[in-house]
Amino acid sequence: MSHAQDFGRESGNERVAEQLIYDYRTAELQLKDRKLCDYAVKLTLTPGLVNETDVAVLRQAGFNDQQITVAAQVIGYFNYINRIADGLGVDPQDGMLPGLEDWRAAKGRDYSVSR
Repeated sequence: MSHAQDFGRESGNERVAEQLIYDYRTAELQLKDRKLCDYAVKLTLTPGLVNETDVAVLRQAGFNDQQITVAAQVIGYFNYINRIADGLGVDPQDGMLPGLEDWRAAKGRDYSVSR
C-alpha cells in the first residue's frame, strides 16, 4: 500500500491524496493546509531563508506555536532521513512513490477544483 493510499484512507479523501503526490499546489486543500505545505517546501528547499515571517504566516493560518514546532520537527526529520537514504544509495520501497514515468504521465491530469 502506498503512502497516498494510507493518507486517502485516513483522511477519507483519496482524490486529494493522489493530487498531493504530483503537486500540492493544484490539490484541493484548505488554505491552512496549503500554507503548511508552502512552509514545508521552503524549509526543505531553502532552509536558510525561513524566518519569523514564515512562522507568522502559519500563525495567521491558525496554527499555534506547539503545532508549528511539531511541523518543523517532522519536516526536518523527513528531510534528514531522505538525505541519509540518498547518501547511502538506498532505493525507495515499492509503493513509496510513483515511478518517474507514472509521475510524468499523471502530472498532466486535470486536478483543478470543479466549481
